[in-house]
Amino acid sequence: MRERDDPEVIGRRVQRLRAQRGLTQRQLAEPAYTPAYISTLEAGRVRASDEALRHIAGRLGVAFEELSVGRPAHLATDLRLRLTEAQRVLADGRAEEAAAQYTALLTEAGTHGLGCEQATALLGLGECALQTGELARAREYFERAEERLADGSLPMRVPAVRGRAVAHYLAGELRYAIYLLESTLDELNRGGLHDPDALLLLYASIIGPYMDMGAHARAAQAAEFALALAPQAADPALIARMHRSVARTLLAEGRVVEADASLAKAAELYRQLQLRTELANCHWMRGYVYAQNGELERAEDELRQALAMLAETRAALYRSQAAVELADVLHRRGKSAEAADLLEGVLGDFSSERGAVHAAAAHRLLGIIAEDTRDTEAAEEHYVRALSLLERAGAAGDLADLCRLLGDLLRRTGRVEAALDAYRTGLGHRTAPGTTTLGPAPAQPPL
Repeated sequence: MRERDDPEVIGRRVQRLRAQRGLTQRQLAEPAYTPAYISTLEAGRVRASDEALRHIAGRLGVAFEELSVGRPAHLATDLRLRLTEAQRVLADGRAEEAAAQYTALLTEAGTHGLGCEQATALLGLGECALQTGELARAREYFERAEERLADGSLPMRVPAVRGRAVAHYLAGELRYAIYLLESTLDELNRGGLHDPDALLLLYASIIGPYMDMGAHARAAQAAEFALALAPQAADPALIARMHRSVARTLLAEGRVVEADASLAKAAELYRQLQLRTELANCHWMRGYVYAQNGELERAEDELRQALAMLAETRAALYRSQAAVELADVLHRRGKSAEAADLLEGVLGDFSSERGAVHAAAAHRLLGIIAEDTRDTEAAEEHYVRALSLLERAGAAGDLADLCRLLGDLLRRTGRVEAALDAYRTGLGHRTAPGTTTLGPAPAQPPL
């Protein structure tokens, strides 16, 4: 809470408000204080107690905060209402418009020393930056939000921690993203801070990084915890996000029907909440489910719908990631030229610091397409670039498959020793996927 203004400032404020209401110093003072006390206070020669200021505020018909810090009455409530409106705009996919609203609200909250509202605005700006793919800026906003909430409980800081972790995850820094999420989960569970919304947010967010690292067992466990926590959570947006993340784990376990059911539940919740970007991601994940089940025509329809929706929301990084999934389906349906054009069009949106895992997937697929056309030189170049990106990200599950592709290519072109090196590298990543780089699992919630 903002510190009280200096006695001189408060004195002038009391005098101005008293004059506006046509009150004498005696009328303002009675019955608890004397006119002389009011005169001394207005002259700034005494530091009034909170009790005295509350009495004077009541006589003047204003809020205590308006006297003590000059904050207009109901400002905090009004700010929270406008923050909710900015959240709705962001949920509808208009990230740039929401960012402008959050920026103005952040300035206003800072002017009046409203720390919680500042943190909320910073969290919103972080989410806007995630949508537009500005990952470094997103991390900065989430870090500032966490600083604003430093005196609050850990559950209050969880959205900021989760935001930072997602920014690192999208940048391809899988291990650090997992470290942030796991250490926070461990602290919550060991400390008995079993806040359902906070736990659900963390477990839903960690499934993706686990899957990309090949830690399927931990992803499955996180999904089970998330499903168990969902009935206790108050925020339907979290439940929808959880269903989308859980679907990926269910699919890895071969539970296609359950995965599709989870995505259908998420899509319905997002329709109700008008969260267009998340709804688009549901179509994206449903397309992925269909693709893995061999239903390529349905997969293409879902992924095209996701791509169109993400184009409307200007969620550049998510749109590019969905394009890679669509290109894979197009290639499998014999539309390799269209797939290659799509991949070449989005590769510029990725880098080793931004969407590394999907950039690697794009290079991998371009390598396969090049092999199909007998362009082994281009294929090798794409495989090597994909390998470099995956090694940096630590995506063990994809590395093994890529090493096999590269090894096969090298063997066919007569470079047997180089092929053996590639195979050995792949075998090293295949052994105990996801277990060699992760420490002990975090403490579990009491379910």
